[in-house]
Amino acid sequence: MTQRINVTDFNLAATLECGQAFRWSRDADGWYTGVVWNEVWRLRQDGNNLEWQCSRGPARGQPNPLPEPRADSRLHDYLTLDLSLPAIVASFPQDAALQQAVEAHWGLRVLRQEPWETLASFIASSTKQIVQIRQIVAHLAERLGENGAFPAVERVARAELPALAACKLGFRAKYLLAAARMVESGAVRLAELPAMEYGRALEELLKIPGVGEKIANCTLLFSCGHHEAFPIDVHVQRSLKRLFPRRKLTPPKIRAHFGPYAGWAQQYLFYAERIRARPA
Repeated sequence: MTQRINVTDFNLAATLECGQAFRWSRDADGWYTGVVWNEVWRLRQDGNNLEWQCSRGPARGQPNPLPEPRADSRLHDYLTLDLSLPAIVASFPQDAALQQAVEAHWGLRVLRQEPWETLASFIASSTKQIVQIRQIVAHLAERLGENGAFPAVERVARAELPALAACKLGFRAKYLLAAARMVESGAVRLAELPAMEYGRALEELLKIPGVGEKIANCTLLFSCGHHEAFPIDVHVQRSLKRLFPRRKLTPPKIRAHFGPYAGWAQQYLFYAERIRARPA
């Protein structure tokens, strides 16, 4: 059954296509289908109306069950509709390139994703294009998950390395396995990251082999509520070079320049740069 909620300052396409989540696909009718935790969601935006459908992931061949009560609350939380985008953007510096990106992609929001899936997805993302990351994540869900959900950390921790490599992870398989085992054992306190001070949370993730500052910052920004986290990849590096052609800023200075919601500013810059880089 399709339901609707009113949304303001929200752009579904930019939010789901800006490179922060890898379980969404769009059909010809404008519906986005994705798996969030163990629920199957379908979303479509028409102006200020957001149409949605939600069901628990069914066993194959079984009909979709009805959505649970308060699914709309979970949707609000996942899409961060409780946060004021105008207030967030008001905290940005007045850099021309950033303001242009905000104007072009107004409504892009940083999602609240599940931390383990976010960490694992960005470990899988190393040196890969977004379409390839989506394939890897889909393979992991299909081969190791249940009912289409991303596999739990315990399931990955007990997996054999060849089984992970078969999901097109390549050299990343050993890093994903190490991450799962460290999280399961408590060597990395993933569940505690949202409550940690940003610098301490960053240090916690950097314990994991194969996890550098970019993967760690993506995890902190997209799933742990650390809005100041500022992931830097090749797209963002290009934007920073245009913004600051005569100086190279350190990560602390970058976060200070872009403010308490530096990660949101980064996502606007990243998405604008990706759009710019697309072939005409």
